[in-house]
Amino acid sequence: MSKEGFVEVEGGRIWYQINGGTDAPPLVVLHGGPGSAHNAMEGLQVMQDERPVIFYDQLGCGNSDRPTDASLWRIDRFVRELHELRRALHLEQVHLLGHSWGTMLLADYLLTKPEGVVSAIFSSPCLSAHMWMEDANRLKLELPDDVQRVLAECEANGTTDSPAYRKAEREYMKRFVCRVEIPEEERKKRAEQFGELVYNTMWGPSEFCATGNLKDFDRTDQLHEISVPSLFCCGAHDEATPESTKYYHACMPDSQFHVFDNCSHSPLREDKDEYIRVVRDFINNVEQAAAK
Repeated sequence: MSKEGFVEVEGGRIWYQINGGTDAPPLVVLHGGPGSAHNAMEGLQVMQDERPVIFYDQLGCGNSDRPTDASLWRIDRFVRELHELRRALHLEQVHLLGHSWGTMLLADYLLTKPEGVVSAIFSSPCLSAHMWMEDANRLKLELPDDVQRVLAECEANGTTDSPAYRKAEREYMKRFVCRVEIPEEERKKRAEQFGELVYNTMWGPSEFCATGNLKDFDRTDQLHEISVPSLFCCGAHDEATPESTKYYHACMPDSQFHVFDNCSHSPLREDKDEYIRVVRDFINNVEQAAAK
């Protein structure tokens, strides 16, 4: 059972989908990007056997409106958007799962001290753009020399939209973003849903080249202010490296940490059963502890 609709937010309308109808606190999913839409997280829908699973497309991508006003693409507006979504859907108690960029949004949302957040999951997190770029520069050294050369040359001369750059970028993606093949039909759908303007404005031309307004993002010195039960998780070969993810975990008292073996930045696709098990167990344990 699913229900779809739209919520009016600052700048336009955002699309949402509620899957399942139990009385348990729902799981609200904050997708990656910025601008990548909910598609990559649809595997979480299987958890509707225990609780509602709510997807939404942030403004500027997916099924949501796509305004061209660049002033809308600021993290504080996306935080207000999440507040507006919860208010419109009367979501008094929620579990929140952010993936990649979604963890940036999740951290800033939690720092507003919202009521009713039962738990938070930081999946393949980026909570310091500087640390992300340091990791990316190190990971690029594992690529073939000719690939490294193309990336460096294109970034230096401003041709990051060239076919050569995109071809070289795919080598990075295959190792550190998703290590399994995505069907062509799904790749096409993701491309159609992608909010390129949002991504370029906020992040930059590629995963490892931050030039947008998030390039100085860093919340590591504020993570200790978040008291919500939290899980930090990533893949063993993740561009959100285990070392950085463990550091974020260490910054937040009483949080938990998990690494998915043989996975990169897409453990929900690369090892779906294990990802669902870890997320499900964490949420259930939090609820059981709260009920005591």
